[in-house]
Amino acid sequence: MAIDTSNVKKLREQTGAGVLDCKNALEKSDGDFEKAAESLRKKGLAKAAKKDSRGTPEGRVGSYIHTNGKIGVLIEVNCETDFVARNDVFADLVKDICMQVAATDPMSTSRETISQETIEKEKKSYSEEFKDKPDKVRDKIIEGKMENFYKENCLLDQPFIKDNDQTVGDLLKNAIAKLGENIKINRFARFAIGE
Repeated sequence: MAIDTSNVKKLREQTGAGVLDCKNALEKSDGDFEKAAESLRKKGLAKAAKKDSRGTPEGRVGSYIHTNGKIGVLIEVNCETDFVARNDVFADLVKDICMQVAATDPMSTSRETISQETIEKEKKSYSEEFKDKPDKVRDKIIEGKMENFYKENCLLDQPFIKDNDQTVGDLLKNAIAKLGENIKINRFARFAIGE
């Protein structure tokens, strides 16, 4: 089946994948644009997972001041090369994450960076709250409550403010797939008047 170059171009613009990858995806999906885009997305996410162990010595410090001037954010997002650090897609990612931090005030970047003391305190609180429930039921309730706690307090687990169908972690994985480099949110600080 002959693939129209305008469809290859359109798919490339939408996914950020290479021309040959777009052409191959369209051929494998018999010209079905949606199937081709989904195939490229899955391929990109698989590549992103493989990049996770690579070092990130470069990056960018981003800042955001909310329009009322009462909330400000500084964030460090790292990548593998200065070429990507200067890229507009990377700059937009850093800005989006700054706005996310300003809007949601997360406690930490990921589940792994929350102190064990905080986690135990939360679990103990839920255990007390549901002490009258049978053990198995209480354990399931605590598990669900902890998932909600992580979604509220861990930046990577939070629903992305511009698109609640994906988390900030998904946003990061998509950027890794698009840019072809490992990207990590290293640290952030949120400042608010009166806090």
